[in-house]
Amino acid sequence: MSEKLIAISASEAPARTKASNYPEPFASRMVGREKHPLGDLFGLTNFGVNLTRLAPRAISALRHAHTKQDEFVYILEGYPTLYTDEGRTQLSPGMCAGFKAGTGNSHHLINETSEDVVYLEIGDRTPGDEGSYPDDDLIAVLENGKWKFTHKDGTPY
Repeated sequence: MSEKLIAISASEAPARTKASNYPEPFASRMVGREKHPLGDLFGLTNFGVNLTRLAPRAISALRHAHTKQDEFVYILEGYPTLYTDEGRTQLSPGMCAGFKAGTGNSHHLINETSEDVVYLEIGDRTPGDEGSYPDDDLIAVLENGKWKFTHKDGTPY
């Protein structure tokens, strides 16, 4: 039986084995993104925490908005560009941004620099959450803790 984890250096946390939950052709767009789930290591179930690294030209996710999940990012290293419905915002270490559920304000980070970006992302795991993707033919629904993806017309991937 494994011993209960008390603390860990975040940089030593194992990377997520599956690079993306998105179906193709979207999953391959996540090349250069590496997530290290931190909350899961401690058995957290109400919210998730990831230490995420974006290589140059990588994106955090498809631009999206959640119906029930609040999200928060805190930049540790690098200079990502935050894209929201309001436009572009340059971020730097020590800056943070939050995305309230249900606003419909779609967002994601892009590393447009030649250096890696490292940040913490935190989001809750409210059942029944849905994700909308204004730039892509994709809808996501959280069912039994797993994301199910369909085209906007409802046909499955």
